[in-house]
Amino acid sequence: MRAILLGPPGAGKGTQADTIVKEFSIPHISTGDIFRKNIKEGTSLGRKAKEYMDQGLLVPDELTVELVKDRLLEDDCKNGFLLDGFPRTIFQADALEAALTGMGQKLDYVINIEVRKELLIERAVGRRVCKDCGQTYHMSFNKPEKEGICDNCGGELLQRKDDTEETVTKRINVYQEQTEPLIEYYTSKGIIVNIDGEKPIAEVGKNIVAKLRNK
Repeated sequence: MRAILLGPPGAGKGTQADTIVKEFSIPHISTGDIFRKNIKEGTSLGRKAKEYMDQGLLVPDELTVELVKDRLLEDDCKNGFLLDGFPRTIFQADALEAALTGMGQKLDYVINIEVRKELLIERAVGRRVCKDCGQTYHMSFNKPEKEGICDNCGGELLQRKDDTEETVTKRINVYQEQTEPLIEYYTSKGIIVNIDGEKPIAEVGKNIVAKLRNK
C-alpha cells in the first residue's frame, strides 16, 4: 500500500501513522527523518539540505523531492510506504507523481484527517509535556492526577513554546494556504479517504484501517 497522510498541525497524524504502519507493515516516512538521516550520513543531498537549514531557510522543493525519491527506492519501500509531511504543495505532488510513474508505481490512498481549527487550537494550547520523561498530558482531555506533576515520574509538566495560541494559529494558517489545496487535487484523482479526526484516538485509528481495508 502506497499512501500519504494529510491533516493540519495537531490532527494526530503521528499517532495514527503508528497504527497504519503496524497494520499494513509499511515504513513511516517523514521528510524530517529523511533530512536528518542524509545529514548524519553526509550524503551529497544531505550536505545540500544542510546548507539551507544552517541558514534558517526552507529546503527547496526540487531538493526535497530528490531526497524523498531517493528514500522510496530503498528496499523497505518495495511493498509500500506511508508518506507524512510530504507533499506539502501542488508542485511537490506533481513531482511525486512523476517520480512514482518513473518507478512504475502509483499512489493508492491519501488519508485526510479532518479537525476543526478551534479544536486544533484547544488541543495544542492545553497540552503539557513532562520535562523529564516526555509523557504528554492535556488540561481538558487527559489531566494528570496532580496539577503540574507527571503521574509517570513526578517530573514538572511544561507547556512547549510552540504550543501558544498565536504560534498554533500561524501553523494552521500556513497549512490552509499551502497544503489544503492538495485535498481537492487528490479528490479529483479519486484516491482521497476523509477521516473524522475529532473522535477518540482509538476510534479514529479503527476508522482509518476499516476504510483502507474496504476500499
